[in-house]
Amino acid sequence: MISKFLPYGKQTIDDNDIDEVVKTLKSDFITQGPKIEEFEKALAKYCGAKYAVAFNSGTSALHGAYFALGLKKGDEMITSPNTFVASSNAGLYLGANVKFGDIELETGNLDVNKIETSENTKLITPVHYSGNPVDLKEFSEIDNVKIIEDGAHALGASYNGEKIGSLKYSEMAMFSFHPVKHITTGEGGIIITNDEEYFERLQLFRSHGITKNNLVNESHGDWYYEMQELGFNYRITDIQCALGLSQLKKLDSFVKSRRRIAGIYNEIFEDNPYFDVTIEKENRKSSYHLYPILLKDNLVKYKKDIFSKLRANGLGVQVHYIPVYKQPYYQKLGFKYDECSVCEKFYAKELSIPMYPTLNDEDIEFVKETIYKVMGEF
Repeated sequence: MISKFLPYGKQTIDDNDIDEVVKTLKSDFITQGPKIEEFEKALAKYCGAKYAVAFNSGTSALHGAYFALGLKKGDEMITSPNTFVASSNAGLYLGANVKFGDIELETGNLDVNKIETSENTKLITPVHYSGNPVDLKEFSEIDNVKIIEDGAHALGASYNGEKIGSLKYSEMAMFSFHPVKHITTGEGGIIITNDEEYFERLQLFRSHGITKNNLVNESHGDWYYEMQELGFNYRITDIQCALGLSQLKKLDSFVKSRRRIAGIYNEIFEDNPYFDVTIEKENRKSSYHLYPILLKDNLVKYKKDIFSKLRANGLGVQVHYIPVYKQPYYQKLGFKYDECSVCEKFYAKELSIPMYPTLNDEDIEFVKETIYKVMGEF
């Protein structure tokens, strides 16, 4: 039996969070109430943006953002293969044609120099992998395309001194509130935007396409509403938003802790013989949702065994990610199994080691000793 097990990530919940959820449970509204707008406005203010619309998951939030942008059948969108399937799936939901660009080995991010657009390319969705920002300015300079940031990993990160979500170089940004992310609402996501039309379309989409505003027909009375688009029930609850509001107050301290841990990792793992680490490029400040390590070439063939032995020894490593185009569904769409050569190399090398705010010095020492013990066997 192992004496301890450290997961690669987990939520940080305290009594204040629980109290706020209980207060909402005892209030008049547990869904479609005031906490949702309160949370949205607080998140928008944190990012320095005008509007925010909260959804019941990061996936549904991306679906809403692509809808609000007007992505449709026949349009082309480009995203990273080094991501969770939601980044591209949300485009498929709307009938768009998905393409993948290759990535940078040193960051895991979409490589702007390997983007091939066409006359049908409407959207690029760069993913801030592990919380490490992409070069947003360079992406924004690609002609005739819109940018929606997949910031699922990047709440609290910054680019050129401005928070991800400030939208200087993009139309919208998405954040996720899954328990392993920087703050949690249990499940949940949000879209940040400065565009009022996008804001209204996002609100419409998340609630069945139904509205009481800007009516097409004459109102029958105060009860009257119209379904103007084919939307979905993607609503988040007041219970979740109460938790999110409480968590948001601690976000900066959570990010500070993650960056402190990453700094220690960077120092203790410098020049080790087993793996390399990803880098922060100039003018980027990662929020370290993940701490990825990249196995040296001589250890890549042992990755499966290393992974199993690390977990057996109490280290809850994970792999982020299986390239999306390798999934059987994407294979049926005609993607090659080895679509992007750098992403293939990254996938062969990558392991994510524990990274969350409550890791203490003893935990970090355990991480180091366990990694060196296991990898030393190979």
